[in-house]
Amino acid sequence: MQQLAPEQRAFVEAVRDFARRECGTREQREALTDHGREPHNQELYTRIAELGWVGVAIPERYGGGGGGAVDMCLLCEEFSRGQIPMGFFPITMMAAKPVERFATEALKDELLTGIVAGRVEAIAMSEPEAGSDVANVSCRAERVDGGYVIDGQKTWITGAHAAAHILLVCRTARGSDKHQGLSMISVPAGADGLEVRGIETMGGREVNDLFFTDCFIPAERLVGHEGEGWRQLMAGLNNERLIISAQALGMAERAFEDVLTYVKERRQFGRPIGTFQAIAHRLADLATEIEATRLLVYDLAARVDADPETLHPRQASMCKLKATELAKRTTLEGMQMMGGAGYAVEYEMERQVRASLVTPIYGGTSEIQREIIARSFGLG
Repeated sequence: MQQLAPEQRAFVEAVRDFARRECGTREQREALTDHGREPHNQELYTRIAELGWVGVAIPERYGGGGGGAVDMCLLCEEFSRGQIPMGFFPITMMAAKPVERFATEALKDELLTGIVAGRVEAIAMSEPEAGSDVANVSCRAERVDGGYVIDGQKTWITGAHAAAHILLVCRTARGSDKHQGLSMISVPAGADGLEVRGIETMGGREVNDLFFTDCFIPAERLVGHEGEGWRQLMAGLNNERLIISAQALGMAERAFEDVLTYVKERRQFGRPIGTFQAIAHRLADLATEIEATRLLVYDLAARVDADPETLHPRQASMCKLKATELAKRTTLEGMQMMGGAGYAVEYEMERQVRASLVTPIYGGTSEIQREIIARSFGLG
């Protein structure tokens, strides 16, 4: 944290203090998350918004803090580290960036000011036949008088059941190149012809299927230009992967801190188990990996702040790959080092394992990130 500005260090300390007060005990976290089923507590989230934190990276003219990628990463890292149940903040910020960059002023004012006030947003890309291959979307928006009629299905859509709007990536035209003819449309929650159906997962109530049937949306809710959806998505790569990376970094830090506390207290053969080399060296390796990952994440964030228009596909994929795989590794090794206690609900490491396992999957799998990195070196 030595490279942060004084106000950023103060921000981090304020978030950590909030986490200690509001969700510092297992009992508090159980109450806020319905025993781990709900990753997002809207009442708490609204209070966080009132503190000005949710809008930390939203431009000031929409009521936000006017901060950049580093500020956004700090909040994502700390809410994961402090286990603050604001699980739909990352997806909200992923939906915010295309709106900020491409939407009309009227839509920006509506959506971005709503985010600052504490409203959740969602973004819908994946479909049953379009996961890693996002350009293969078939959910169709047909141009009609005054707007679009949408038909099709989306799946694995995070936070859609809690969102005020869903930023829909859909097909408005089809040609020889599947990357052409994609568009973004902001669909209000509760729109006629939209059904949101929850998918039960090991992480609780997170994701949903969306079904569109003759769903009419006015033309003024088009984000950016018709047919430019793929370009607009690519412009947000840094943002999406940075958010996930910072979130995963916080998960790894929290798991490390929890297991470190445990191995200092748990005694076997007359001494704390953390003093045995098998445990101590494992923790030394994890600490080194966490520090290296932090430097990787914040180096990219600083690059983005220095030049927001430049894409860093290799670095963004490296961040996402490294941080999410580390979150998974740290929680699984934490469970192993804690033995039976790591598997028991009482100690919460098992919940951290469940939360981390999905991070190398969403936002582009680790396999996809490796493919992007390899291609950046002319391989494939």
